[in-house]
Amino acid sequence: MSLSMVSWGVAWANAKIVTKYFDFYDLVFLRFIFGSISLFPIIYFSKQVIKFKVSYIKYVLPASILFLFYNISFFMGTHYGEAGRGAVFATTTNPIITLLLISVIERRINRFEVGGILLGFLGGALIMDIYSSGLAYMFTQENIYFPICSILWSVITILISYAQKKVPPFQFIFFCYLFTALISAPFANITYLEVSNLDFIFYGNFFMVAIASMAFGTSIYIYASNLIGPVRSSVFIFSVPFIALISAAMILKERVELMTVFGGLLCIFAIFIVNKKNNVKGIR
Repeated sequence: MSLSMVSWGVAWANAKIVTKYFDFYDLVFLRFIFGSISLFPIIYFSKQVIKFKVSYIKYVLPASILFLFYNISFFMGTHYGEAGRGAVFATTTNPIITLLLISVIERRINRFEVGGILLGFLGGALIMDIYSSGLAYMFTQENIYFPICSILWSVITILISYAQKKVPPFQFIFFCYLFTALISAPFANITYLEVSNLDFIFYGNFFMVAIASMAFGTSIYIYASNLIGPVRSSVFIFSVPFIALISAAMILKERVELMTVFGGLLCIFAIFIVNKKNNVKGIR
């Protein structure tokens, strides 16, 4: 599980490097085609049979379209902005936004959840430094894609939670990866010159972005979640933003701002408040 979290965290810094080699749409196509192919050995050794049903389309297609938009924002955000700060914002505010969306859908919310949401948005504001730079700073080219990532992933999370009740988890992930690759294919324009200029720096970073984080990281998380439960699994996820921050500092030489760390901790505390209350009530 720890290796899974590392693969997810480091991928933010790796993504910034690979955007120097290909267009954003090219990278989305390459990431998902290789991600889907790399799932084959895992599915084979887990002795699962890949069987697609027409009824799966209503779950897989919307998720695949959201995966496409999320990954375009992911690559654009890491290219134009700071990968470390963006990772901390997206990964810590995502559960807060997910809770807010679920509360709207189910039309119920308690004071602990309200407190968690407000605290989470305060943490997000600290991460993006809008107190000293102004609210408009959130909507600049280097920052706007990270809130988009957080919102899109929240919608994906809710959709996946419903879809995996109807589609086996590994098969759902595989079909989503494959469909996303097919949907993004018409937008990709990979040239011979681009391929001929690839080097070991690209291959190493692309391996982390496409195979380690998607096939290995996601698969291990799904498998481990079934063994140790969702509550204990969520504890490991709290390490992702800080792994991303540290890796961005080491690989990309980005500065680690105190407000980014403090804002991230505030968001994690907000998630803890909500989860603790839900655990007591027997929801999780």
